Amino acid sequence: MRRQNILRTFLFVVFLSIGAAALSGSILCDDLLQYYHNKQVLKAARESLKRLKTLNTDYDALLERLQTDPNVIKRIAPAALGTEPADANAIYPKATSEQLAAARRVLTEDANYKIAEPETADWLIRCSKTPRRIILFLAGAFLILISFIWFGPAKRTATEQ
Repeated sequence: MRRQNILRTFLFVVFLSIGAAALSGSILCDDLLQYYHNKQVLKAARESLKRLKTLNTDYDALLERLQTDPNVIKRIAPAALGTEPADANAIYPKATSEQLAAARRVLTEDANYKIAEPETADWLIRCSKTPRRIILFLAGAFLILISFIWFGPAKRTATEQ
């Protein structure tokens, strides 16, 4: 008799837990999809923030160098503004507009990346479709009913009482 109760309890727990998991999975499917999407957006935002922090440190170092060495401005200004250098013996490279456009594209390529699609599990994508969610919901409800009906507490007979 004791073995029968242990087996009955074990089967009750197994059927009830599988049914509850299927039922809650079908109900919370949209929330799980939103969770994975938000996780991916957060990852992209952190990468963007990290890139902005490195740019800030680079600009801070450049500003500090400009404040400490006034000759840097004199050397950079003709190349940046496109004017002729004050020193007649200095040679500055001339960049064509195509070269500048190519350099600008390379530098802004990282900043203009698109957010990748969220990396969701395949089972979650399959379960998110409406007919499958309904089937999953009904299967979970039936498993819970089966566990309560067939594996619930046994009725005692008159002889056992």
